Amino acid sequence: MALAARLERFLARKGISYRELQIDQVTSLDAAVIASGLPQDVFIQGTLLIDITGVVIVVHKFDSSLDPDAISQLTGRRLQPLTARQTTRLFGDCDPGFTPPIGQAYELPVFVDEDVWKAERLVFSSGTDHSLIEMDRRSLRLALAGAREGRLVIRGPGNADREALTLEEVADKLQKLYRLPPMPALALRILRLTANSDATARELAELIEFDPSLTAQIMRYARSALFNYPGQINSVQEAVTRVLGFDRVAHIALGIASVRAFEVPRRGILGMDNFWRHSLYCAFLCQMIAPRCGGEKGLGYLCGLLHNFGLLLVGHLFPAEFDELNELREANPEASMQSLEQQVFGQGNGQEILSVGHGAIGGILHRLWQLPDPVVKAAGVHQQPGYHGEHENYVLMVQLSNALLKDRGIGDEFNPDDVSTLLEGLGLLPDVVNELNTELDRVAPDLDVLANSLSS
Repeated sequence: MALAARLERFLARKGISYRELQIDQVTSLDAAVIASGLPQDVFIQGTLLIDITGVVIVVHKFDSSLDPDAISQLTGRRLQPLTARQTTRLFGDCDPGFTPPIGQAYELPVFVDEDVWKAERLVFSSGTDHSLIEMDRRSLRLALAGAREGRLVIRGPGNADREALTLEEVADKLQKLYRLPPMPALALRILRLTANSDATARELAELIEFDPSLTAQIMRYARSALFNYPGQINSVQEAVTRVLGFDRVAHIALGIASVRAFEVPRRGILGMDNFWRHSLYCAFLCQMIAPRCGGEKGLGYLCGLLHNFGLLLVGHLFPAEFDELNELREANPEASMQSLEQQVFGQGNGQEILSVGHGAIGGILHRLWQLPDPVVKAAGVHQQPGYHGEHENYVLMVQLSNALLKDRGIGDEFNPDDVSTLLEGLGLLPDVVNELNTELDRVAPDLDVLANSLSS
């Protein structure tokens, strides 16, 4: 028999037309695609997922990978892949590894990615290791009648399984497998100075003035229209005492000096230009939100400024994969950043540890660099919606800032957030959003100029 028995009976009962394609016996669906000699983009497959409610099948193009967040949003369920043993029991009439995507033949709920319907003719597994099925689009729609449709995949190459690791395992492997950049010496000296409650503005200014580039950037910041200082500013010490204040100067200097640990391209949606723009906007918002929710203004600024350092570490360690991640980000605005990172880095050979997301990676780096605990936590879990725990207000203010920035096309995430829940978690009224956006409108041109100067 060329087709799996249940599939053949289902197609006959429904009167659905199809064409069998005989191939040499193969050991996997990948091999079947190659053996067919047909273009890869005409193939579709079915991925089986399960939760406590039961099994579903998601139908998508063969050269695509599923977006777990998109599936969760459409289904309202947190689904996990079936094991090979579970699949074999459910599809007992099929050869192992050759599951047909026609879930209706096996009385399974079906979800279909919208890209499936772009081809006029489609090819998929027949349930056997020696044949395939070809259908036109109309016949496939009949076969998948009743399925729910949506955008369910990450747009881009790759189709590897993902491995979940605990954060402790990530930290351990990260340190063993890769040479992590140490905190630059100047950043370390600034950090130690800020830990000293007796440190003076003069000591901070003298430390910064050892570095001409950093001095120029701090002076440019102090003279910007962000602060509208009416007089002349001729030294870093004047910038500290008259305009910026000790904490703000220390934090922006710490951020600038720390970035020097990484080599990341300037261009691209995840490049250094956009990194600085995102970081400065987020820092500005966080320093405004902090006093409204019982946080420290300076610490809020630092959390916003440094929360995305994990992305720089990823680009520093894996430039080729970072370029791929850049392309995927641009092609998949609806996908979560963590889903894209799973797509690129969940491929074994040690890289699967990065599939936990740049947030967790950044939190680990900040911990190794001995940054303040709220900064570590804000970086580590800013990709985690619904976070409750230690330093929660700083995490939520970063998440709220990022949510507001999405409307301006700033940042690395574009899927919507639950702003009302974030406001509630911080004890803020909805009116604060208008206040924050008004302030952002006022300073946006100056933040853009500053970001451009920092990335150059």
